[in-house]
Amino acid sequence: MAGHARYTVLLDACVLLPICVCDALLSVAATGIYAAKWTRKIDEEWTRNLESEKGKPKGFFGDRCEQMHLACPDWEVSESAWLPLEKSLSLPDPDDQHVLAAAISGHADCIVTFNLRDFPDSTVSSFGIEVLHPDEFLIAQIELDPLRVLTAFKKMRDRLRNPPFTPESFIDALERNRLPQTAMYLREAAALI
Repeated sequence: MAGHARYTVLLDACVLLPICVCDALLSVAATGIYAAKWTRKIDEEWTRNLESEKGKPKGFFGDRCEQMHLACPDWEVSESAWLPLEKSLSLPDPDDQHVLAAAISGHADCIVTFNLRDFPDSTVSSFGIEVLHPDEFLIAQIELDPLRVLTAFKKMRDRLRNPPFTPESFIDALERNRLPQTAMYLREAAALI
């Protein structure tokens, strides 16, 4: 399997579960600044956890899942690529081994996760992969190409119509969803979003 020409990121289930964080990451990916990747197993994990959290039946978030796939058509790291690697890896939580295996087989430069301690640098860096919190990752994208990323955030806010979000309420939502640095940056650029 060939690598991706753009910076490639494996998105962990924990960053796909909260809609605000997921939408921010995929909105920025849709600009072409980076390639977002994940697996069907990751889809199953975030949907199962969200269905349980919200008391919804299995399959309830299928439309959201399909929209995510449409937003990032090259999203999938296939099971046939990552499964042979999974058992050869060792992480503090064995359930995360498939995430690292997918990052390796998907030629990811980075894993974006809230669970940094689950991916120790001593293990992950040997594969040339860094692990970043989504807030740190989004700030890096803003610093790389502020105009493109701010435009992505503006489009994201414009899509939110029920209820509509002011720039301030949009920024507050990002902050509530564990993206404080991103929120702080956007407060300074609120007129642009």
